[in-house]
Amino acid sequence: MTAKLFKIEQQFQLHQSKRVLLIEDNDVNRMLLCDYLIYYGYDVQSLSEASTFFSTLKQFQPELILLDLKLPDIDGYTLLEKMQNKPDYVKLPVIIVSAFAFKADRQRAIDLGACRYFVKPVNLIDLIQAIQEELA
Repeated sequence: MTAKLFKIEQQFQLHQSKRVLLIEDNDVNRMLLCDYLIYYGYDVQSLSEASTFFSTLKQFQPELILLDLKLPDIDGYTLLEKMQNKPDYVKLPVIIVSAFAFKADRQRAIDLGACRYFVKPVNLIDLIQAIQEELA
């Protein structure tokens, strides 16, 4: 077991019941990420499209969002822009998990309020570590 994974395992109990909203349109990716987060003790709600994003935010009240940028109904950039216009959600940490690998894509997301940016395929250990750091 790597030292990084061991550290994550040690912190396992610290993050139980932390709420994470996952927005990912790819069924396999969504199920994998959801299962992985649940394994680490997170309470996960997932969406395959953004149509119910804000109603889900209000109801579920996540402490962190994992967001894909390419969605079937609205792109993640637009969601980030709309979040910036809502005072209740400006400080909510958003981690981007996207296939968009260009520096311009990363910079645009960060400029719109994302706190981290991961390019698919994502290293799950690094992702969990980033989530833990953002929720600390």
